[in-house]
Amino acid sequence: MRTNDRAKRRLKMGELDLEQLETARAEWRRYWPMVLAACIGFSFMSFMTAAAGVFMDPLGAEFHWGRTELSLGMAIASILSILCSPFIGILIDRHGSRRLALPGLVLTSIAIAAFSQVNGTMTQWLGLWIAWGVVALLVQSTLWSTAIASVFRVGKGLALGVTMSGTALAQVVAPPLSNYLIAMFGWRTAYVVLGLGWGGFALLLSVFFLFDLRDRARQRTLQPADVSVASVSLPGLGISEAWRDVSLWKVAAATFLVLTVTIAVVVHQFPILVEAGMSRTQAAWLVSLSGVAGVMGKLISGTLIDRYHARIVGGITLASTAVGWPLLMSGIATPVTIVIGIMISGYAAGTKIQLCSYLTARYAGMRNYGTIFGFMTSVIALASAIGPLAAGASYDHFGSYTPLLLVGVAISLISGGLVFSLRSYPDWNAQVPVAA
Repeated sequence: MRTNDRAKRRLKMGELDLEQLETARAEWRRYWPMVLAACIGFSFMSFMTAAAGVFMDPLGAEFHWGRTELSLGMAIASILSILCSPFIGILIDRHGSRRLALPGLVLTSIAIAAFSQVNGTMTQWLGLWIAWGVVALLVQSTLWSTAIASVFRVGKGLALGVTMSGTALAQVVAPPLSNYLIAMFGWRTAYVVLGLGWGGFALLLSVFFLFDLRDRARQRTLQPADVSVASVSLPGLGISEAWRDVSLWKVAAATFLVLTVTIAVVVHQFPILVEAGMSRTQAAWLVSLSGVAGVMGKLISGTLIDRYHARIVGGITLASTAVGWPLLMSGIATPVTIVIGIMISGYAAGTKIQLCSYLTARYAGMRNYGTIFGFMTSVIALASAIGPLAAGASYDHFGSYTPLLLVGVAISLISGGLVFSLRSYPDWNAQVPVAA
Protein backbone atom coordinates (compact mmCIF):
# COMPACT_ATOMS: atom_id res chain seq x y z
CA MET A 1 0.00 0.00 0.00
CA ARG A 2 2.81 2.41 0.81
CA THR A 3 4.37 1.85 -2.62
CA ASN A 4 1.03 2.44 -4.36
CA ASP A 5 0.45 5.65 -2.39
CA ARG A 6 3.89 6.89 -3.33
CA ALA A 7 3.23 6.06 -6.97
CA LYS A 8 -0.07 7.94 -6.87
CA ARG A 9 1.58 11.00 -5.37
CA ARG A 10 4.23 10.96 -8.09
CA LEU A 11 1.54 10.52 -10.72
CA LYS A 12 -0.06 13.76 -9.56
CA MET A 13 3.31 15.45 -10.00
CA GLY A 14 3.45 14.24 -13.60
CA GLU A 15 6.36 11.89 -13.04
CA LEU A 16 4.73 8.60 -14.02
CA ASP A 17 3.12 7.38 -17.23
CA LEU A 18 -0.70 7.31 -17.05
CA GLU A 19 -0.87 3.75 -18.40
CA GLN A 20 1.95 2.23 -16.36
CA LEU A 21 2.69 2.71 -12.69
CA GLU A 22 6.12 1.12 -12.79
CA THR A 23 8.68 1.79 -10.16
CA ALA A 24 12.22 2.61 -11.21
CA ARG A 25 13.30 -0.75 -9.81
CA ALA A 26 10.84 -2.61 -12.02
CA GLU A 27 12.03 -0.68 -15.07
CA TRP A 28 15.63 -1.54 -14.33
CA ARG A 29 14.82 -5.23 -13.89
CA ARG A 30 13.17 -5.21 -17.31
CA TYR A 31 15.55 -3.01 -19.30
CA TRP A 32 19.01 -3.17 -17.70
CA PRO A 33 20.50 -5.33 -20.52
CA MET A 34 19.40 -2.69 -23.00
CA VAL A 35 21.06 0.05 -20.92
CA LEU A 36 24.26 -2.02 -20.85
CA ALA A 37 24.19 -2.43 -24.63
CA ALA A 38 23.57 1.30 -25.12
CA CYS A 39 26.35 2.24 -22.70
CA ILE A 40 28.94 0.03 -24.40
CA GLY A 41 27.75 1.15 -27.83
CA PHE A 42 28.15 4.80 -26.90
CA SER A 43 31.56 4.13 -25.34
CA PHE A 44 32.69 2.64 -28.66
CA MET A 45 31.53 5.73 -30.55
CA SER A 46 33.31 7.94 -27.97
CA PHE A 47 36.68 6.25 -27.60
CA MET A 48 38.25 7.87 -30.68
CA THR A 49 37.87 11.23 -28.94
CA ALA A 50 39.12 9.89 -25.61
CA ALA A 51 42.16 8.19 -27.18
CA ALA A 52 43.07 10.96 -29.64
CA GLY A 53 45.55 12.64 -27.31
CA VAL A 54 47.44 9.38 -26.71
CA PHE A 55 47.96 8.88 -30.45
CA MET A 56 49.15 12.47 -31.05
CA ASP A 57 52.78 12.04 -30.00
CA PRO A 58 53.58 8.81 -31.93
CA LEU A 59 51.79 10.05 -35.06
CA GLY A 60 53.37 13.50 -34.79
CA ALA A 61 56.83 12.00 -34.28
CA GLU A 62 56.53 9.62 -37.25
CA PHE A 63 54.93 12.00 -39.75
CA HIS A 64 56.08 15.40 -38.37
CA TRP A 65 52.55 16.71 -37.92
CA GLY A 66 51.60 19.51 -35.50
CA ARG A 67 48.71 19.47 -33.06
CA THR A 68 46.54 21.50 -35.44
CA GLU A 69 47.01 18.96 -38.24
CA LEU A 70 46.34 16.07 -35.88
CA SER A 71 43.11 17.75 -34.70
CA LEU A 72 41.91 18.69 -38.19
CA GLY A 73 40.50 15.26 -39.08
CA MET A 74 38.31 15.13 -36.00
CA ALA A 75 37.06 18.64 -36.78
CA ILE A 76 36.03 17.56 -40.29
CA ALA A 77 34.26 14.48 -38.92
CA SER A 78 32.41 16.77 -36.54
CA ILE A 79 31.29 18.98 -39.44
CA LEU A 80 29.73 15.91 -41.04
CA SER A 81 27.84 15.31 -37.81
CA ILE A 82 26.67 18.94 -37.79
CA LEU A 83 25.20 18.55 -41.27
CA CYS A 84 23.77 15.05 -41.01
CA SER A 85 22.67 14.45 -37.40
CA PRO A 86 19.10 15.77 -37.84
CA PHE A 87 18.57 13.38 -40.76
CA ILE A 88 19.85 10.48 -38.67
CA GLY A 89 17.34 11.49 -35.99
CA ILE A 90 14.54 11.36 -38.55
CA LEU A 91 15.61 7.84 -39.54
CA ILE A 92 15.63 6.75 -35.90
CA ASP A 93 12.12 8.16 -35.36
CA ARG A 94 10.88 6.28 -38.41
CA HIS A 95 12.69 2.96 -38.17
CA GLY A 96 13.87 2.52 -34.58
CA SER A 97 17.38 2.36 -33.14
CA ARG A 98 18.24 -1.25 -33.92
CA ARG A 99 18.11 -0.96 -37.71
CA LEU A 100 20.77 1.75 -37.62
CA ALA A 101 22.89 0.47 -34.73
CA LEU A 102 23.81 -2.97 -36.08
CA PRO A 103 25.21 -1.93 -39.48
CA GLY A 104 26.63 1.22 -37.90
CA LEU A 105 28.72 -0.75 -35.39
CA VAL A 106 30.11 -3.03 -38.10
CA LEU A 107 31.08 -0.15 -40.39
CA THR A 108 32.55 1.94 -37.58
CA SER A 109 34.74 -0.97 -36.44
CA ILE A 110 36.15 -1.32 -39.94
CA ALA A 111 36.69 2.45 -40.27
CA ILE A 112 38.70 2.59 -37.03
CA ALA A 113 40.85 -0.41 -37.97
CA ALA A 114 41.59 1.33 -41.29
CA PHE A 115 43.57 4.02 -39.42
CA SER A 116 46.32 1.41 -39.11
CA GLN A 117 47.07 2.05 -42.80
CA VAL A 118 48.01 5.73 -42.39
CA ASN A 119 51.00 6.45 -44.67
CA GLY A 120 51.85 10.04 -43.77
CA THR A 121 49.88 11.90 -46.45
CA MET A 122 47.46 14.49 -45.14
CA THR A 123 44.94 13.60 -47.86
CA GLN A 124 44.72 10.02 -46.64
CA TRP A 125 44.59 11.09 -42.99
CA LEU A 126 41.65 13.40 -43.62
CA GLY A 127 39.99 10.80 -45.86
CA LEU A 128 40.06 8.24 -43.05
CA TRP A 129 38.50 10.73 -40.67
CA ILE A 130 35.78 11.54 -43.20
CA ALA A 131 35.00 7.83 -43.61
CA TRP A 132 34.87 7.37 -39.84
CA GLY A 133 32.73 10.50 -39.49
CA VAL A 134 30.15 9.21 -41.98
CA VAL A 135 29.67 5.74 -40.50
CA ALA A 136 29.90 6.94 -36.87
CA LEU A 137 26.76 8.99 -37.51
CA LEU A 138 24.83 5.74 -37.25
CA VAL A 139 26.02 5.11 -33.67
CA GLN A 140 26.13 8.62 -32.21
CA SER A 141 24.49 9.73 -28.98
CA THR A 142 21.09 10.37 -30.62
CA LEU A 143 20.60 6.67 -31.28
CA TRP A 144 21.47 5.43 -27.80
CA SER A 145 19.60 8.17 -25.92
CA THR A 146 16.48 7.76 -28.09
CA ALA A 147 16.42 4.03 -27.39
CA ILE A 148 16.68 4.47 -23.62
CA ALA A 149 14.39 7.50 -23.31
CA SER A 150 11.67 5.65 -25.21
CA VAL A 151 11.34 2.78 -22.71
CA PHE A 152 12.09 4.43 -19.34
CA ARG A 153 9.52 6.57 -17.54
CA VAL A 154 10.23 6.73 -13.81
CA GLY A 155 14.01 6.30 -13.95
CA LYS A 156 14.74 8.17 -17.19
CA GLY A 157 17.42 10.42 -15.65
CA LEU A 158 19.51 7.62 -14.16
CA ALA A 159 19.01 5.38 -17.21
CA LEU A 160 20.27 8.14 -19.52
CA GLY A 161 23.08 8.77 -17.05
CA VAL A 162 24.27 5.17 -17.24
CA THR A 163 23.93 5.19 -21.02
CA MET A 164 25.84 8.44 -21.42
CA SER A 165 28.49 7.14 -19.02
CA GLY A 166 29.71 5.26 -22.07
CA THR A 167 31.72 8.33 -23.00
CA ALA A 168 33.20 8.44 -19.47
CA LEU A 169 33.90 4.71 -19.68
CA ALA A 170 35.82 5.42 -22.87
CA GLN A 171 37.85 8.03 -20.98
CA VAL A 172 38.61 5.49 -18.25
CA VAL A 173 39.65 2.64 -20.53
CA ALA A 174 40.87 4.20 -23.77
CA PRO A 175 43.92 6.25 -22.62
CA PRO A 176 45.74 3.58 -20.58
CA LEU A 177 44.70 0.79 -22.96
CA SER A 178 45.76 2.77 -26.01
CA ASN A 179 49.04 3.77 -24.35
CA TYR A 180 49.73 0.12 -23.47
CA LEU A 181 48.94 -1.14 -26.96
CA ILE A 182 51.07 1.59 -28.57
CA ALA A 183 54.00 0.87 -26.25
CA MET A 184 53.81 -2.91 -26.73
CA PHE A 185 52.70 -3.33 -30.34
CA GLY A 186 52.79 0.09 -32.03
CA TRP A 187 50.04 2.54 -32.92
CA ARG A 188 48.96 0.62 -36.05
CA THR A 189 48.10 -2.53 -34.10
CA ALA A 190 46.43 -0.38 -31.44
CA TYR A 191 43.93 0.95 -33.99
CA VAL A 192 43.07 -2.57 -35.19
CA VAL A 193 42.65 -4.03 -31.70
CA LEU A 194 40.57 -1.11 -30.45
CA GLY A 195 38.37 -0.96 -33.55
CA LEU A 196 37.58 -4.63 -34.01
CA GLY A 197 37.71 -5.69 -30.35
CA TRP A 198 35.69 -2.89 -28.79
CA GLY A 199 33.34 -2.71 -31.75
CA GLY A 200 32.77 -6.45 -31.77
CA PHE A 201 31.77 -6.47 -28.11
CA ALA A 202 29.36 -3.55 -28.66
CA LEU A 203 27.83 -5.32 -31.66
CA LEU A 204 27.27 -8.54 -29.73
CA LEU A 205 25.41 -6.75 -26.94
CA SER A 206 23.26 -4.77 -29.38
CA VAL A 207 22.29 -7.87 -31.34
CA PHE A 208 20.83 -9.48 -28.22
CA PHE A 209 19.51 -6.54 -26.20
CA LEU A 210 18.95 -3.33 -28.18
CA PHE A 211 15.19 -2.99 -28.82
CA ASP A 212 13.66 0.47 -28.38
CA LEU A 213 9.93 1.28 -28.27
CA ARG A 214 9.55 1.24 -32.05
CA ASP A 215 11.55 -1.97 -32.34
CA ARG A 216 9.28 -3.60 -29.76
CA ALA A 217 6.20 -2.34 -31.61
CA ARG A 218 7.59 -3.81 -34.83
CA GLN A 219 8.01 -7.17 -33.10
CA ARG A 220 4.37 -7.05 -31.99
CA THR A 221 3.23 -6.45 -35.58
CA LEU A 222 4.29 -10.01 -36.32
CA GLN A 223 1.14 -10.96 -34.40
CA PRO A 224 -2.11 -10.33 -36.36
CA ALA A 225 -3.88 -8.51 -33.53
CA ASP A 226 -1.25 -5.84 -33.11
CA VAL A 227 -1.08 -2.34 -34.59
CA SER A 228 1.52 -1.19 -37.09
CA VAL A 229 4.69 0.64 -36.13
CA ALA A 230 3.45 3.74 -37.90
CA SER A 231 0.42 3.86 -35.57
CA VAL A 232 2.54 4.36 -32.46
CA SER A 233 1.98 7.98 -31.42
CA LEU A 234 4.01 9.47 -28.58
CA PRO A 235 3.41 12.77 -26.73
CA GLY A 236 5.60 15.77 -27.45
CA LEU A 237 6.31 18.82 -29.59
CA GLY A 238 6.04 19.01 -33.34
CA ILE A 239 9.15 20.12 -35.21
CA SER A 240 7.86 23.66 -35.79
CA GLU A 241 6.88 23.93 -32.11
CA ALA A 242 10.36 22.83 -31.06
CA TRP A 243 11.96 25.56 -33.18
CA ARG A 244 9.96 28.16 -31.26
CA ASP A 245 10.58 26.74 -27.78
CA VAL A 246 12.81 29.08 -25.75
CA SER A 247 13.81 26.39 -23.25
CA LEU A 248 15.17 24.14 -25.99
CA TRP A 249 17.20 27.05 -27.38
CA LYS A 250 18.66 27.68 -23.92
CA VAL A 251 19.59 24.01 -23.63
CA ALA A 252 21.23 24.15 -27.08
CA ALA A 253 23.17 27.35 -26.29
CA ALA A 254 24.41 26.12 -22.90
CA THR A 255 25.42 22.77 -24.40
CA PHE A 256 27.29 24.35 -27.29
CA LEU A 257 29.22 26.83 -25.17
CA VAL A 258 30.35 24.48 -22.44
CA LEU A 259 31.10 21.53 -24.74
CA THR A 260 33.28 23.66 -27.01
CA VAL A 261 35.76 23.96 -24.17
CA THR A 262 35.01 20.61 -22.55
CA ILE A 263 35.70 18.56 -25.68
CA ALA A 264 38.81 20.63 -26.34
CA VAL A 265 40.05 19.76 -22.85
CA VAL A 266 39.08 16.08 -23.22
CA VAL A 267 40.88 15.69 -26.56
CA HIS A 268 43.98 17.58 -25.39
CA GLN A 269 43.82 16.44 -21.76
CA PHE A 270 46.73 14.06 -22.16
CA PRO A 271 49.15 16.71 -23.51
CA ILE A 272 47.75 19.27 -21.02
CA LEU A 273 48.84 16.99 -18.18
CA VAL A 274 52.21 16.32 -19.78
CA GLU A 275 52.70 20.10 -20.09
CA ALA A 276 51.84 20.41 -16.38
CA GLY A 277 54.73 18.05 -15.53
CA MET A 278 53.27 14.55 -15.64
CA SER A 279 54.98 11.63 -17.39
CA ARG A 280 53.11 9.92 -20.25
CA THR A 281 52.21 6.99 -17.98
CA GLN A 282 51.03 9.28 -15.18
CA ALA A 283 49.05 11.38 -17.65
CA ALA A 284 47.34 8.29 -19.08
CA TRP A 285 46.21 7.18 -15.64
CA LEU A 286 45.11 10.68 -14.66
CA VAL A 287 42.99 10.89 -17.81
CA SER A 288 41.54 7.55 -16.78
CA LEU A 289 40.83 9.02 -13.32
CA SER A 290 38.97 11.83 -15.06
CA GLY A 291 36.84 9.19 -16.75
CA VAL A 292 36.06 7.57 -13.39
CA ALA A 293 34.93 10.97 -12.14
CA GLY A 294 32.81 11.28 -15.29
CA VAL A 295 31.03 8.01 -14.53
CA MET A 296 30.38 9.24 -11.00
CA GLY A 297 29.04 12.50 -12.42
CA LYS A 298 26.58 10.75 -14.70
CA LEU A 299 25.30 8.37 -12.04
CA ILE A 300 25.00 10.97 -9.29
CA SER A 301 23.46 13.64 -11.50
CA GLY A 302 21.17 11.06 -13.11
CA THR A 303 19.86 10.11 -9.68
CA LEU A 304 19.48 13.76 -8.65
CA ILE A 305 17.60 14.91 -11.74
CA ASP A 306 15.03 12.16 -11.18
CA ARG A 307 14.35 13.88 -7.84
CA TYR A 308 15.11 17.57 -8.38
CA HIS A 309 14.73 19.93 -11.32
CA ALA A 310 17.68 19.62 -13.70
CA ARG A 311 18.12 23.41 -13.83
CA ILE A 312 19.47 23.27 -10.26
CA VAL A 313 21.56 20.13 -10.66
CA GLY A 314 22.81 21.05 -14.13
CA GLY A 315 23.44 24.71 -13.41
CA ILE A 316 25.70 23.96 -10.45
CA THR A 317 27.49 21.17 -12.29
CA LEU A 318 28.24 23.21 -15.42
CA ALA A 319 29.47 26.17 -13.41
CA SER A 320 31.78 23.98 -11.29
CA THR A 321 34.40 23.71 -14.04
CA ALA A 322 35.21 27.38 -13.41
CA VAL A 323 36.97 26.04 -10.31
CA GLY A 324 38.49 22.90 -11.82
CA TRP A 325 40.12 24.09 -15.05
CA PRO A 326 42.45 26.74 -13.55
CA LEU A 327 43.98 24.02 -11.35
CA LEU A 328 45.37 22.35 -14.52
CA MET A 329 47.23 25.42 -15.79
CA SER A 330 50.98 25.22 -16.28
CA GLY A 331 52.65 27.27 -13.55
CA ILE A 332 49.78 26.72 -11.14
CA ALA A 333 49.47 22.96 -11.30
CA THR A 334 50.92 20.77 -8.56
CA PRO A 335 50.29 17.05 -8.07
CA VAL A 336 47.49 17.86 -5.60
CA THR A 337 45.79 20.54 -7.73
CA ILE A 338 46.02 18.34 -10.82
CA VAL A 339 44.14 15.51 -9.10
CA ILE A 340 41.51 17.92 -7.75
CA GLY A 341 41.17 19.71 -11.07
CA ILE A 342 40.95 16.50 -13.08
CA MET A 343 38.24 15.15 -10.76
CA ILE A 344 36.15 18.32 -11.00
CA SER A 345 36.62 18.55 -14.75
CA GLY A 346 35.85 14.87 -15.27
CA TYR A 347 32.78 14.93 -13.02
CA ALA A 348 31.28 17.91 -14.85
CA ALA A 349 32.28 16.66 -18.30
CA GLY A 350 30.48 13.42 -17.59
CA THR A 351 27.13 15.17 -17.18
CA LYS A 352 26.90 17.54 -20.14
CA ILE A 353 25.59 15.38 -22.99
CA GLN A 354 23.47 13.50 -20.46
CA LEU A 355 21.89 16.77 -19.29
CA CYS A 356 21.25 17.80 -22.87
CA SER A 357 19.52 14.50 -23.70
CA TYR A 358 17.46 14.53 -20.50
CA LEU A 359 16.39 18.16 -20.86
CA THR A 360 15.51 17.60 -24.52
CA ALA A 361 13.27 14.68 -23.53
CA ARG A 362 11.60 16.71 -20.76
CA TYR A 363 10.99 19.86 -22.83
CA ALA A 364 10.36 18.25 -26.25
CA GLY A 365 8.68 14.95 -25.29
CA MET A 366 9.16 11.72 -27.26
CA ARG A 367 6.98 12.44 -30.32
CA ASN A 368 9.94 13.69 -32.39
CA TYR A 369 12.72 13.14 -29.88
CA GLY A 370 15.14 11.55 -32.35
CA THR A 371 14.80 14.41 -34.81
CA ILE A 372 15.00 17.15 -32.17
CA PHE A 373 17.92 15.57 -30.36
CA GLY A 374 19.49 15.10 -33.78
CA PHE A 375 19.62 18.89 -34.00
CA MET A 376 21.10 18.97 -30.50
CA THR A 377 23.69 16.46 -31.69
CA SER A 378 24.55 18.87 -34.51
CA VAL A 379 25.18 21.49 -31.85
CA ILE A 380 27.35 19.03 -29.94
CA ALA A 381 29.21 18.18 -33.15
CA LEU A 382 29.80 21.87 -33.88
CA ALA A 383 31.37 22.20 -30.44
CA SER A 384 33.40 19.05 -31.16
CA ALA A 385 34.68 20.60 -34.39
CA ILE A 386 35.59 23.99 -32.95
CA GLY A 387 36.96 22.96 -29.56
CA PRO A 388 39.84 20.57 -30.36
CA LEU A 389 40.91 22.59 -33.42
CA ALA A 390 40.92 25.84 -31.43
CA ALA A 391 42.88 24.16 -28.63
CA GLY A 392 45.46 22.84 -31.10
CA ALA A 393 45.79 26.25 -32.78
CA SER A 394 46.05 27.94 -29.37
CA TYR A 395 48.86 25.61 -28.34
CA ASP A 396 50.71 26.01 -31.64
CA HIS A 397 50.42 29.82 -31.37
CA PHE A 398 50.95 30.44 -27.64
CA GLY A 399 52.92 27.31 -26.76
CA SER A 400 50.54 26.66 -23.87
CA TYR A 401 47.01 25.53 -23.05
CA THR A 402 46.51 28.29 -20.46
CA PRO A 403 44.46 30.59 -22.79
CA LEU A 404 42.06 27.70 -23.47
CA LEU A 405 41.53 27.05 -19.77
CA LEU A 406 41.00 30.74 -18.97
CA VAL A 407 38.32 31.09 -21.65
CA GLY A 408 36.71 27.94 -20.26
CA VAL A 409 36.20 29.56 -16.86
CA ALA A 410 33.98 32.32 -18.29
CA ILE A 411 32.10 29.93 -20.58
CA SER A 412 31.27 27.50 -17.78
CA LEU A 413 29.69 30.30 -15.72
CA ILE A 414 27.58 31.51 -18.65
CA SER A 415 26.39 27.97 -19.45
CA GLY A 416 25.47 27.30 -15.84
CA GLY A 417 23.44 30.51 -15.78
CA LEU A 418 21.47 29.51 -18.89
CA VAL A 419 20.50 26.18 -17.34
CA PHE A 420 19.54 27.89 -14.06
CA SER A 421 17.07 30.07 -15.99
CA LEU A 422 15.00 27.19 -17.45
CA ARG A 423 11.25 27.06 -16.76
CA SER A 424 9.23 24.20 -15.22
CA TYR A 425 8.84 20.97 -17.22
CA PRO A 426 5.81 20.49 -19.49
CA ASP A 427 3.50 17.67 -18.36
CA TRP A 428 3.73 15.21 -21.27
CA ASN A 429 2.14 12.51 -19.13
CA ALA A 430 -1.18 14.30 -19.57
CA GLN A 431 -1.03 13.28 -23.24
CA VAL A 432 -1.86 9.60 -23.60
CA PRO A 433 -0.20 7.88 -26.61
CA VAL A 434 -2.89 6.92 -29.12
CA ALA A 435 -3.10 4.96 -32.32
CA ALA A 436 -2.99 7.12 -35.42
